[in-house]
Amino acid sequence: MKNQFKIGDMEFSKPIVQGGMGIGISLSNLAGNVSKNGGLGVLSSVEMGSDFPNYKENPKLANKQALEYHFKRAKEISGNRPIGLNIMVALTEYEQLVKDAIQVGVDIIFAGAGLPLTLPELTRNSAIKIAPIISSKRVAKLILKHWWRHYKRVPDALVLEGPLAGGHLGFKLEDLTPERLAEQPLPGLIPGVLEEIKPYEDLAGRKIPLIAGGGITTAAEVRETLEAGADAVQIGSLFVTTEECDASPAFKEAIINAKKSDIEIIVSPAGLPGRAIHTPFLEEVSAGLRKPRSCPSNCIKSCNFKTTPYCIASALIAGKWGDFENGYVFSGANAYKINEITTVEALMNKLLDY
Repeated sequence: MKNQFKIGDMEFSKPIVQGGMGIGISLSNLAGNVSKNGGLGVLSSVEMGSDFPNYKENPKLANKQALEYHFKRAKEISGNRPIGLNIMVALTEYEQLVKDAIQVGVDIIFAGAGLPLTLPELTRNSAIKIAPIISSKRVAKLILKHWWRHYKRVPDALVLEGPLAGGHLGFKLEDLTPERLAEQPLPGLIPGVLEEIKPYEDLAGRKIPLIAGGGITTAAEVRETLEAGADAVQIGSLFVTTEECDASPAFKEAIINAKKSDIEIIVSPAGLPGRAIHTPFLEEVSAGLRKPRSCPSNCIKSCNFKTTPYCIASALIAGKWGDFENGYVFSGANAYKINEITTVEALMNKLLDY
């Protein structure tokens, strides 16, 4: 089985894409080291500047400065290898973030948490590559059809996130029960998505690589995913517990100490189901004891602080620093299987040790 994979003219010696994790979890140190070791490192655009000194006064400026800083630093760490940026479509600043990514020189945008139907228009006349994040054959068909009909454009890659992924999920709550999860293994979702991709590869005259992820923790699962037809795998939670990850030690320990029963499905203020590790904060949210007094960053289009149960930006910033009285940790369904801190290099080699 070949390890190398390509996205257009970008070549990677290892078929591993590191998932973009906000807030402040996948920044330049993690992304740069993943790319340095032959995979594709991905920054998360969500409130990147939350630890910049001017963030409280001017979050938009701090976030733009953080993107410039972390992209440049990731490039330096990686030896000028490709670096991606994950941008949530649900973000208020989505369109501006796409423009900023182009201006900075990001190599590829991964867009999820919503349908990136206008992404080809936003990136027109630029060299940046674009890759939608999808959850099903149906969503793949919708985006592929829309992009081709309106822009004569196909994605440079597609990311299929299965129902065992961490963070925001493109599934309905009823599809995330233990019974339904057992019926939707990631490898089983791949053939249907490939069916939708094939006609558009023929129309465009080029390959559209498929990256698949969600719950992958072992070399056997990597192999199974690639054998099912994926060109690469996307890995999130495993990269959190690397020495190079930008998260705090307390955040990493939360993953290592998590039991299977600690990992739960929540409904995010973004209006999407999400998967997280249980904390005292989430307990208070469930009991209706948390209400935001204001909206410090206006980060999500659909979020109204007067009706939302909590401020997700504040909660994820608190979680980044291990303050679980006021925040929480997003994680994949199989994060409870992770029990050690390792390095990016050792992890990637282990995942490819078939």
